[in-house]
Amino acid sequence: MQTILTDFYTLTSYEKAENGHYIANISLNKDHDIFKGHFPGNPVTPGVCMMQIIKELTEEFVGSKLFLKTASNVKFMAIINPFETSDLVLQLDINENEEDVKVKNITSFGETIALKLSVSYKKIPS
Repeated sequence: MQTILTDFYTLTSYEKAENGHYIANISLNKDHDIFKGHFPGNPVTPGVCMMQIIKELTEEFVGSKLFLKTASNVKFMAIINPFETSDLVLQLDINENEEDVKVKNITSFGETIALKLSVSYKKIPS
């Protein structure tokens, strides 16, 4: 899997259920340079990085490069501090057709929901 976020996270496991439902387990690299600047002494996982992780996982699962068309209902509900909670669970409900991919996501750690979003991507022909 090619990633923009080099060494930012590791996909530790995933499972595919029926109807395009995936559960992915990732581990954030708490020593990544991003956390040194966001924010010094109080590291917070940037929301844009979480959105990129969702895109990269979706690309892996559907086997196609994607371009973000729309994002709606983007709700950051809890701070993800990689020193406190580096292991995340991402639920991805993926619906695709020939040209587009729609994803509903819930990202959580423990009992805490950190992010909910719905996105639509356009498939990029290879």
